Amino acid sequence: MDFDFTEEQLAVAEAAAAIFEGMAGAERVAEIEDTEDRFDAALWSELARANLLGLAVPEGHGGSGLGLIELCLVLEQQGRAVAPVPLWATLVLGALPVARFGTPEQQARWLPAVAAGEVRLTAALNEVAASRHNHPTVRAEPDGEGWRLHGTAFAVPQAHLAARVLVPAARHGDPGAGTVVALVDPGAEGVRLERATTTDHQIHPHLHLDGVPVGAADVVAGPEQGATVVPWMLDRARTGLCAVQLGVTEEAVRRAAAYLNQRHQFGRPLSSFQGTMLRAADAYIDTEAIRVTTWQAAWRIDEQLPASEAVAVAHWWASEAGQRVVHATQHLHGGLGADISYPIHRYFLWGKQIELMLQGPSAELARLGAMVATRLRTSSSMGGTVTGVEGP
Repeated sequence: MDFDFTEEQLAVAEAAAAIFEGMAGAERVAEIEDTEDRFDAALWSELARANLLGLAVPEGHGGSGLGLIELCLVLEQQGRAVAPVPLWATLVLGALPVARFGTPEQQARWLPAVAAGEVRLTAALNEVAASRHNHPTVRAEPDGEGWRLHGTAFAVPQAHLAARVLVPAARHGDPGAGTVVALVDPGAEGVRLERATTTDHQIHPHLHLDGVPVGAADVVAGPEQGATVVPWMLDRARTGLCAVQLGVTEEAVRRAAAYLNQRHQFGRPLSSFQGTMLRAADAYIDTEAIRVTTWQAAWRIDEQLPASEAVAVAHWWASEAGQRVVHATQHLHGGLGADISYPIHRYFLWGKQIELMLQGPSAELARLGAMVATRLRTSSSMGGTVTGVEGP
């Protein structure tokens, strides 16, 4: 694996950094957090004007036709600013699967609007992420050429802002009968959004579905395809989360280092004390582990290589090490770290929120162990030898 970014990728990162630095300062973020929707529309529009919302949208639909690495570079910069915009939900959870699996009509309807910043999308993945076999809890019953959906999808990222939500649903309520992935209108008959505020002060409503009709035109994947589409979505969703956590931890460590260098105790900067140096060094090492595993996962996905184990490794590091970093950096700020109006506290909240999204670290480690065990059993039955997990 080559860890150097291309000139095009560096340009994407620089453009995103400039926008977030200029428009998502601590005061602006706090201001947006006090609004009803917790959504910075001006920042969203600026990202659209810079063509950053269409990075992974095919060129034929007004985008740049780039990949997950480029999206992750933007998400990393969002994490550094802890900026309240639904980038992960719209670009990774929504636009990527529509671009890959959607019908030509679905792509023509939604992808140009995403690239232009006119609509937001999201997906309900918490229940399938929590299931060992990616089984949905929402039920799908046949209704002519379409379906009717029943059940609840919990904590759907920024569903209150979305024009459509991609919802996996088990046919007849039986995962063995196949999984449907449908585009659901949050304003449709039978849909109720229950407002839920997350640890990081964002809005992730619960989506209640009571016999919601979904026509054939809004079905992204039928029962035969859903079992393939959902894992595909989860791998990209987890990798995108890792990129946001990378930005969060990078900036938290930078802020902690700056604070320790400028704050003095007993006539010496706090950074000169062994205890603070070791704590900061551990946080830096954890952040670098998140970095290398995140780019490994994104690179394997873009190269169309087997990536599920690499994604699980990256997600575990982002969850487990990410929460260690935000704990440490808040602690290193002393009394200021306990002040909820001080910026470092916001990084702590974002890091803790990401820790438990799409499974926490213990569940992710168990999932990784199951994948490795399955691969070892398969190799053993075929008379082969396997060492380690997926490499570059």
